[in-house]
Parts: sequence; C-alpha cells; structure tokens
Amino acid sequence: MLQQTQAATVEHFYPRFLAAFPTVQDLAQAPLDDVLALWSGMGYYTRARNLHRAAHQVMQDFGGEFPKSAQALEQLAGVGRSTAAAIAAFCYGERVAILDGNVKRVLARVLAFDGDLSAARQVSLLWDKASELLPTHRLKQNMPAYTQGLMDMGATICHARKPICTVCPVASGCKARSQQACETYPVKTKKIKRSTESIWLLHATRQQAQSPQVLLQQRPTDGTSKVWAGLYSLPPFESEAALLAALPLAAQPQLVFEPVRKHVLTHKDLWLHIVQFDASTHSKLASVGVWYPTAKALQLGLPAPIRKILKPPSITRTHDVNSNL
Repeated sequence: MLQQTQAATVEHFYPRFLAAFPTVQDLAQAPLDDVLALWSGMGYYTRARNLHRAAHQVMQDFGGEFPKSAQALEQLAGVGRSTAAAIAAFCYGERVAILDGNVKRVLARVLAFDGDLSAARQVSLLWDKASELLPTHRLKQNMPAYTQGLMDMGATICHARKPICTVCPVASGCKARSQQACETYPVKTKKIKRSTESIWLLHATRQQAQSPQVLLQQRPTDGTSKVWAGLYSLPPFESEAALLAALPLAAQPQLVFEPVRKHVLTHKDLWLHIVQFDASTHSKLASVGVWYPTAKALQLGLPAPIRKILKPPSITRTHDVNSNL
C-alpha cells in the first residue's frame, strides 16, 4: 500500500483491509471484486491485483507459508527486487540491499555516485555498492535497523529538494555535501513524458421501485483496458460518436453534457467527458453495462473520479446532440 501512496492516506485503508483479510488464506479465497472495493480510493490498482495473485501463489506454490529469501520472494506477483529485499531484511534478517527511490537518493549523495540512473547498467552498479555497505554481523538485529534507517533518511531528511543536512547522521561522510552539490545527485537525465487521454463516460441512471440505479461496466483485466482494469466504471467510450452509437436514437435529445473534468495519474492526464442520461424510459442498454442500486455501486471497486461522480452528479448544460451527428 505504501508503494506510491503516502502513509497518511494508507493509514485509513490498512486497518479495514486487514480486518477483512487477516490472513493470506483469507485474501487468496476472497473474490477480486472484494479486494478492489476495499482498495478503492488509493489508486494504482495493479498493486491490489498483484497482492491478490501473490496470495494465491503463497497458498498454491508455497504451501501457505511465505518464502523466506529475497530470491524466492521475487517469484510473487508484484514483488520486485527491492521489495523482496525489504521483506527478507525486515522479516528474516537476510543480508540483501533495497534500492527504492529514497534509498537511491541517499546512497547517490553519500557516495557522490554520478552514474546516470536512467541507464540500467548504472542502477546495477549502484546496487552493487549498496550491497557492499550492508551490515556484516548480528544480521537479525542490524539488517532491519539499517534498512529502516536508510528508508527513513530518504523520507524525512535527505529530501529531493532542500535536504536537511544539519541533522543527517552521515553528513560528515557525505561526499555530495562536501562538494556542496547535494541536489546534483542522483543523476537521471531521462524524463518520463506525460501523456493525455480522453474518455467519454455515460452516466446513465434510472428509478426502479423507489430505488435509484446506475449503469456500470466492469473493466477487463486481460490487458485490453488502458486504465482501471478490473474496476467498475461508468461505461467508457473512446469518442462522443462511439457513446452516441451505443444509445437509442430516441434517447439522444435527453442527454446532458457536463464540463470536462481532468483526472491526474502519475504519468498521464485523463480528460473525462461525462454525459448524463435519465434512462427510466429506456431499457435497451444491456449491452453497455449492468444496472446497480446506487448504494450498492458505491460499495464496489470504483476509481476515485467515478466515485466522485456518483456522489452526486451535477447537471450543467443540455447539449444539442444532433448538431454533432
């Protein structure tokens, strides 16, 4: 949960998640929908899907017992080299190095490591140096302390901008500080380019037996879904024309177009075009999605922007659809 999400956010989700799935067996036996529902609002849902897959692997491939080495832990879904090393160091005292973003920054500055960390070869070299610095005795006690210390230094002292060198416990041996060039490290020349994507969302509602309902579509998990895989969403379309083609012609004059909303992901901006439709008198939408009572819908695994739309929608302006045909 703490990968890519701040602790202040995670602390609201972790107790509920652990109460629902107190053991790896409980997690493995749970439907993915239940896992995603409890994760809803934290983003980066691949983490939840991998966690669920990893629980299955622990039960099926490791007899219900977590692997006890970094090398074996890397076989679990979503567990890379650094995460595997962190688990092995904390839980088993194994002498293995982690190298997350914070630790890269700390080590690059302490060592004045000027290799470009955009290049895999330079990352590998830094990993070798990180391994050389590991404790060599009393590993059960020292490995967890050393690993936690590195992580905490990067998170609370050795900031990317304006590091607090005056309270750093290794300031006297930090080569970057001696060069008065802390913010020069780590070196990383390749920047990840942001992209944009537009999605048209059909916000169809209807009143059934005194209970409001909303039309939702569960996004596929087979790799065809660019965003929100496995989550429940308002039916998405690549264009306004595609959305209109999915609706009965008689329904189109009743559509209400909201202002475009921007949703920011890590490396992508989503532009959400929301089209409201009161479907109380139209039933030919079965191929688009499934009707859910609104209260039930809010208990499902919903992306954060979809949850905001459902609580509640705001009608803005009516759009003359025919002018766009």
